[in-house]
Amino acid sequence: MGGKYKKQWACVTLFSLITAALCGACGNVMTGASGNVPETEAAGQVQPDGDLPAWQTYADDPVTLDWYINYSWFSTPWGENLVSQTITEETGVDIHFITPLGNESEKLNALIASDSLPDLITLGWWEPQVSEMTENGMVYALNELADSYDPYFWEVSDPVAVNWYTTDDGNIYAYPNSSITPQDVEQCEDLSSNQTFLVRKDIYEAIGSPDMTTPEGFKAAVEKAAEMFPEVDGERLIPVGSHVFDNQGNVSFDKYLMNFLAVPWEKDGKYYDRYTDPEYVIWLKMFRELGEEGLLANDIFVDTRIQMEEKLAKGRYFCMLYQYTDTISQQKALYENDPDSIYMAVEGPRNSNGDDPTLPTNNMNGWTLTLISKNCKYPERAIAFMDYMMSEHGQMLIYLGVEGVTYDIVDGKPVLKEDVSKILNSDRETYDRLYGADDAYWMLQNNVMQLQWEQKAGPATEQLLVWACKYTVYNGQYDVSLSTSPEIAAMDEKCTKLWSETLPKLLLASNEAQFDEIFEEFVGKRNAMGYQEVLKQKTVLMNAAKEKMGISE
Repeated sequence: MGGKYKKQWACVTLFSLITAALCGACGNVMTGASGNVPETEAAGQVQPDGDLPAWQTYADDPVTLDWYINYSWFSTPWGENLVSQTITEETGVDIHFITPLGNESEKLNALIASDSLPDLITLGWWEPQVSEMTENGMVYALNELADSYDPYFWEVSDPVAVNWYTTDDGNIYAYPNSSITPQDVEQCEDLSSNQTFLVRKDIYEAIGSPDMTTPEGFKAAVEKAAEMFPEVDGERLIPVGSHVFDNQGNVSFDKYLMNFLAVPWEKDGKYYDRYTDPEYVIWLKMFRELGEEGLLANDIFVDTRIQMEEKLAKGRYFCMLYQYTDTISQQKALYENDPDSIYMAVEGPRNSNGDDPTLPTNNMNGWTLTLISKNCKYPERAIAFMDYMMSEHGQMLIYLGVEGVTYDIVDGKPVLKEDVSKILNSDRETYDRLYGADDAYWMLQNNVMQLQWEQKAGPATEQLLVWACKYTVYNGQYDVSLSTSPEIAAMDEKCTKLWSETLPKLLLASNEAQFDEIFEEFVGKRNAMGYQEVLKQKTVLMNAAKEKMGISE
């Protein structure tokens, strides 16, 4: 194992050995009911053995588990590709995925209300339904299932993640994916934020590769790009792209922009109102000026994610603040057509001091949580299945596929086969259909563990993957949830909804005076909704998170 891999594996070890003094999730401590592990036929057949994974015992006993994924965009089937077929062969578990067709919250709320939760549920850690399901005794305590059916859980689960999500009653009801500690960010050089400032390479170079770090430079570059390239490949150029507008706002024009401007999360020991930061307002006004000139296309205000991704795949945007992980498939398609038409990451918006961006990676909370419903037909199989997916064996399969089929071991390191790598870097749809590796099944992925097997990125994406590393910071102490304070959470939800309605109005204001009027009205309405109380509660949660993480500033 080379020096790079030794360092990465050291990160994995550190991740597992960090103090277990953490005793509950920051801001989302749940007070669940006891798991009440059921008696099953399997319980009498399988003798728990912490050294022997239960999935090895069950391999010849086929069952099907229903797994709800709370994302309408998730569409990778089970049982049609190499990875899922191998998992079923090794565990005996076949998976039937359930995904919402429209609004995720409505679908999940309906399942909860009708007491018809599927066997497994995966949703964002911040979703209020996490507390609802645990507090109402609708999901099992994973620790109780582990102790009864598969103590191997304690071998494959990370003690930091377990302690982080242990609730006030001493149980853990949900397990995260992509959970990362401050120490991981500090020690692992390859952990990176996915937030980038993207420009279409050929257009950017054609206009002279200008400095876009200042409002003036940014505006001039967009104007020049629109002037020189009114069309790309016969279709209208969209000078400034963005993520979709939704009931939260637009992450490109709010959270991502704030991070590029290094807008602080706290000031004087208090949670900071980033939306009123003077540096942020200056840049919003610049975007308004672009809108006044007709350079904020109507598309960005109305397009769905699918429509936006279709335009991205055609290279119709000149520039955008966006997450590079969601561009990989489009990048590969653009590269195959014309290597110069891809998007590249360059230095983007900065504050007036020229400070480096502060781009966050995942944190202790992770991204999603997976829970086992009390409706689960085979809870003993569900916990064993989760343990398989969390294990190093499962993680290697999920990431790389099957040795000898998708990769070989060369000089002690896994290397993707040339033909497999070519498909991965040119046609993700075909890759998922044939192989289903590279975290197509991301629900329990462990990013830090997988670093030891990291493969060199293809030419279409390599630059994007490394650009943000130097600006990546840990800010998990600020990523708090108000789910345990329903009244405050309701205030925050109303304030966020108000922002989502206000942001398009600000960007489309006809002049600066109108912008100022709209912004002042927003601040007044938001304060009337209780936003100062929201900030006070977030300060409490922020300080609690710092204490649990051992962060001192």
